[in-house]
Amino acid sequence: MQEDKTFEILSKMIDDAFSTHYTKEKTMQNQAEMQQEVVTEVPSSTYESIEDYKAKTGKRFRMLKEQKERGLTRDEAFAEIFGAN
Repeated sequence: MQEDKTFEILSKMIDDAFSTHYTKEKTMQNQAEMQQEVVTEVPSSTYESIEDYKAKTGKRFRMLKEQKERGLTRDEAFAEIFGAN
């Protein structure tokens, strides 16, 4: 009987924590803020082109999911992030 009451109390506490901290709206807002931080952290004149980016970093330039959804080309996405032509 005591175990049932303890379980009930703990379940309510956990449900309350998740409902106040992990709502869909807040999660989407946090994702948008993180994407904005990623874009603003990179100096605009660091890379001249996608090829320059690959040569300097050794990594392939990757578009953001949001940019793909907007139908941008890789060049347009690169220019949006790094301010290139």
